[in-house]
Amino acid sequence: MSRENVEIVRAICAPWARGDFSSVEWAHAEIEYVIADGPTPGRWTGLAGLAEGWRTFLSAWTGFRAEAEDYVEVDEERILVPLHNTGRGRASGLEIEHTLSRAANLFHLRDGQVTRLVTYLDRAHALEAVGLRE
Repeated sequence: MSRENVEIVRAICAPWARGDFSSVEWAHAEIEYVIADGPTPGRWTGLAGLAEGWRTFLSAWTGFRAEAEDYVEVDEERILVPLHNTGRGRASGLEIEHTLSRAANLFHLRDGQVTRLVTYLDRAHALEAVGLRE
């Protein structure tokens, strides 16, 4: 089942590498979205909450893209995706390369849908959360 989950997560992440964050077909209606660290941590629930959380995060950037570097099967229900983020700070104009380029998302899946998505802007925090090291 986890290999199937990896393919689901691959399909979710592919548009994100192009800066397209518009689809939520993959999300469970009661999804929990968490930004675990960084300048705007928060927690939202449901599809409307997911959209609000994404808007909050994405509003700080122009040209934001999140490119998956790997897909790590943590267990049957969790896939960790180390990311290489690119973009420019909307207010500062600084390239994301200098701040939050090495991030990760932790996807929790059940019955083919994401029930929880945790964004870690510091990859080390994500690895620690799942008991791994770089």
